[in-house]
Amino acid sequence: MYAVIRAGGKQYRVAPGDVIRVESLGTGTDGKVEFGDILAVSGGEGQIGKPQADAHVVGEVVEQGREKKILVFHYKRKKQYKKLRGHRQAFTAVRITEIAFDGQKFTAPALPKKDVKSKRAAKAEAAAAHKTEAKAPAKKKAAKKPAAKKAAPKKKK
Repeated sequence: MYAVIRAGGKQYRVAPGDVIRVESLGTGTDGKVEFGDILAVSGGEGQIGKPQADAHVVGEVVEQGREKKILVFHYKRKKQYKKLRGHRQAFTAVRITEIAFDGQKFTAPALPKKDVKSKRAAKAEAAAAHKTEAKAPAKKKAAKKPAAKKAAPKKKK
């Protein structure tokens, strides 16, 4: 099942488990996002229907950040006019967790929890693993080559 939603002036085709980057969203404290503007929902066996008020798409915020910088350069030849500006668009990455429509509910599988280690503990563990690795034997130095033969003296005429 998938749905077509509108967020930030753009349309996205989403399915449970998809991660999409939308325009920056103001989210609540729980990190849940509900998309209210649903344009279409796919039913069973390839049927697509326009949703009623009972359809909803729910996601959870994964990340918030800013995109790569793009440069906007304005130039008019022969007029000594140049203008250079940069822009970084803010985004919110959202993982779609649930699509509900017509009494059916499709949910994404739960993600496994990551082990949260402090940076200090992770560095200490990496250093310990590095020390225990067997070091490669040192390369033997090549024996010195004998000195090159000197050229014979020039003959006198």
